[in-house]
Amino acid sequence: MIVRIMGEGQVKLDDSHFVELNKLDDELLQEMESGDEESFGRTLAALLDAVRRLGTPLPDDALEPSELILPTADASLDEVRQMLNDDGLIPG
Repeated sequence: MIVRIMGEGQVKLDDSHFVELNKLDDELLQEMESGDEESFGRTLAALLDAVRRLGTPLPDDALEPSELILPTADASLDEVRQMLNDDGLIPG
């Protein structure tokens, strides 16, 4: 799956990594529902770090269609809330 982190670029992630990423996504949803901005910021950073760590960066000139778009690390709770679907940021 091709994932774009807004403002950074794209990475290719193997589907096997989505179990770990979905755990962080579920945690992020709980923090959003409770309005815990401090924990939300830490979990969002952890999610993005995991994508960077587990994924393989695509070259800057690659224009692959992104199947998933994630916010920047400094995105606010409200900005991320607008990006959510029923499953959170990450499907599944």
